[in-house]
Amino acid sequence: MRILLVGEYSNVHWTLAEGLREVGHEVTVVSGGDSWKGYPRDIDLAHTQTLKGHISFAWRLLCALPRMRGYDIVQLINPVFFEMRPEPHRFIFDYLRRNNKHVVMGAFGMDYYWVKVNRDLCPMRYSDFNIGAKVRTDKAAVTDAKIWIGTAAERLCRYLAERSDAIVAGLYEYWITYQLAEGGGLKSKTVFIPFPVPMPKSEMYSRAENVGTLKIFIGISKGRSVYKGTDVMLRAARRLEEKYPERVELLVAEGVPFAQYQSMMDGSDVILDQLYSYTPAMNALLAMSKGIICVGGGEEEHYDLLGEPTLRPIVNVLPDEESVYRELEQLLLQPERIGMLKRQSVEYVRKYHDPVIVAREYERLYGELMRKAL
Repeated sequence: MRILLVGEYSNVHWTLAEGLREVGHEVTVVSGGDSWKGYPRDIDLAHTQTLKGHISFAWRLLCALPRMRGYDIVQLINPVFFEMRPEPHRFIFDYLRRNNKHVVMGAFGMDYYWVKVNRDLCPMRYSDFNIGAKVRTDKAAVTDAKIWIGTAAERLCRYLAERSDAIVAGLYEYWITYQLAEGGGLKSKTVFIPFPVPMPKSEMYSRAENVGTLKIFIGISKGRSVYKGTDVMLRAARRLEEKYPERVELLVAEGVPFAQYQSMMDGSDVILDQLYSYTPAMNALLAMSKGIICVGGGEEEHYDLLGEPTLRPIVNVLPDEESVYRELEQLLLQPERIGMLKRQSVEYVRKYHDPVIVAREYERLYGELMRKAL
C-alpha cells in the first residue's frame, strides 16, 4: 500500500512509518516535526510564527499538495494536523479526501471530543479535565476548553470525524472518549491501536539491580506543568531527595530538544510522567523501552483493553502528592523490586508497542478499509 502520514506528535508517525516500511509498504511522512522537537519527516512543513515564516509555510504547503495525492491511505495525526489555524484544515482535508482512497483520523491527543466528553461525562475517575465529578480549573485546562468548544476547532473536529473512514485511538483514554462521543455515534469506526515505540538496539538497564541510589528523571513542559501534574510529582520527588539526600538523584529536563531529552533520560531508574493519565504515553513508553520504571498512569482499565493478564510494570499513582511520594519511597526502600520492574517494562513495550507489531495492526485496519471499497 501507498500510505501518507500527515502531522506529528511525539514521533508517533515517523516511528509508525518505519514499522510500515519494514513490513513492505511505501510510506511518506509530511509534518512540521512537532514544533521545536524537530522529529524526522519526508516533507517538511515546519511553521514559524513570523511574517516570513507564514509566507514560507504557505508556499511550501502549496508545493507539497500535489505530492499528497494518489495514496491508498492518508492518516491525520489530529483534526489540526498542521501548525496553523483550524479553518484552512477543512479545505486541505477535502482535498486529501478527493485525491486519495481512504482517510483515517488519529485520536492521539487534544481535540474537541477529548475535552467535551471528559468535562461533561467524566468517564474516568480523573483526567486532564476532571477529578471525580469536578471539572478542573487549571489554566491550561480552561484554555484548551476555550480552544476546542464552541469554536472553529470544534467544527473542524466534528467534520473530520464524521467524514473519515476510521478513527484510531492510541491510548485507553482516547479510546474510551470516542466510545462515548456523539452519543456513541463514532464507536463503530473507532479502533484502538497502541502507539509505536522504537526499541533500543541493545538492553540498556545495566543498573537493573539497584545498588543504593535511586535516579529519578522528570521532564517539564513549559506552561503545562500544573495541567499534566508534573508540579505535584516534582514536589514529591524533591521531598524524597531532601529526606534521603545520599540515596536519591533527581534530574529535571525542561524545554529541551528531543535528542537532548533522550540523552538526559538514559541511565535513570525512574521516570515521573502523566499524573492524571490511566496509561503511559510516549515519553514514559520511550523510557520503559530502556528499562526505566514509569511512576505515573497505569490503571487496570488500560491493561484490560490490552488484554494483559500478568505484566504490571507501571507503578500506578493516584493524582496527589502523597501517593507519588509514598510509591517513590517504597521503590527506594525495596530495591529488590527495581530489577523486576525494569525487565517487565522492556517486555511490556516490546509486546505491545514494537513498531513492526503495531504496523501489522495498522496493516489489518487499512486492509479492511481497502476491501470494503471493492
